[in-house]
Amino acid sequence: MKLTVMGGAGVRTPLLLAALTRRQQAIDLEEVCLLDLDRRKLELMGPLCRYALEQTGGRYRLSWTSDSRQALSGSGAVITTIRVGGEEGRARDERIALDHGVLGQETTGAVGFSMALRSIPAVAGYARQMLEICPDAWLLNFTNPAGLVTQAISEEFPELKVVGICDTPTSLWRAIAALYGRTASEIEVTVFGLNHLSWMPAACLDGTNLVPSLIADPGLQARIHQLALFEPGLLRLIGMLPNEYLYYYYYRDRALTNLLQAGESRGSQVHRLSTQLLDDLEAIDPAAHPEEARRRHARYLHDRHGTYMAAETGRAGREPETPPETSSPGTDEGEGYAGVALDIVAAAISGHRTQVVANVPNAGAIAGLAADDVVEISCECDRAGIRPLPVEQTPPDSLLLMQQIKRYERLTVAANRARSRDLAVEALLNHPLVGSYPLACSLVDALLSAHRPTLGEWM
Repeated sequence: MKLTVMGGAGVRTPLLLAALTRRQQAIDLEEVCLLDLDRRKLELMGPLCRYALEQTGGRYRLSWTSDSRQALSGSGAVITTIRVGGEEGRARDERIALDHGVLGQETTGAVGFSMALRSIPAVAGYARQMLEICPDAWLLNFTNPAGLVTQAISEEFPELKVVGICDTPTSLWRAIAALYGRTASEIEVTVFGLNHLSWMPAACLDGTNLVPSLIADPGLQARIHQLALFEPGLLRLIGMLPNEYLYYYYYRDRALTNLLQAGESRGSQVHRLSTQLLDDLEAIDPAAHPEEARRRHARYLHDRHGTYMAAETGRAGREPETPPETSSPGTDEGEGYAGVALDIVAAAISGHRTQVVANVPNAGAIAGLAADDVVEISCECDRAGIRPLPVEQTPPDSLLLMQQIKRYERLTVAANRARSRDLAVEALLNHPLVGSYPLACSLVDALLSAHRPTLGEWM
């Protein structure tokens, strides 16, 4: 099988290749093609990825190109992980949001809205090419905001096998398993919600749900960084384990205050770190000095990972488990989204039934949401496809929040399709992190103006 990675010059791609090497036999992998429109990044990351392939013992071919038709030709699966406007666009959006006194986070609220406006047309363009060039391939969307983009693509291209991928629920799943000295495959989880807006009511080990024990023991919570963000009283109140991105809803005022005091948004921070990485890689020349380039890349991942959600929570960054000089593409930091995507592909090829958490049409799994609402949920996948597992009961508070955010998502998709300012304003008016008509108008105008070269004119 040939796997194509759209946005293949991303900083996590060397880690993706390690995950691919671990699963190359399971998915009958013969070739990986990295597509990226940024030729400079491609020429820097390509040799680094080739070195990662060699170091991890991969036996598949690796190529890279800026020609999407060449990249898609013969592909059996396509991972989209693109960022239209780059890190600079994210930093600009977050600054606009913070200047308006609302949360600035790339997948949530006004910033996630702006990112969706740029991401949907780009991913749709590749989906359209897939229908022509490789119509039987899986489209595994990791482009953020992953759930909203998947909603748009599944509506417009029902013929394609489309699934949204996010590593956040799987990361919590693995962290719980590690806490109890088990692997994720030994824990059966129940997850429901929307992308970056989901809950885990059950994580069962040997028939026992571990969630009540985790909620009752602050000491255990503190050992899982995703749960340490939340106060024990809140976890007792909701009775479930929240997706870490729910911090922006449960602690909206605190998160905004911390971001305003930080003096640098996360987007600006990542832009600074990434720019320095590329400059350093250019000076090193990964093709000539791959090990030195790998060490520099490892330090970048260490710095980026260690500062994740630090500004929003007002905490010092957490120390990554692996020191920067010893980490390598053989470790599993990239196993997050890659692991989910490759589990789906492997199940489709082998027929072996596998459980994953993914973004798929609801199909009646969550009562109170439409059948074609894309939800983030526990799924079974095999050769017949991927199916959401029904949720027995949804707490009213969670359902109301899901319904409101899904209304916002649907309006965002409609606004994008019609290029309508009025629908865009209505979308942000319906988002609980905005919820004000004058504010929604001002944000829409500022974001459309900032990205006019990409988005064009809206009516």
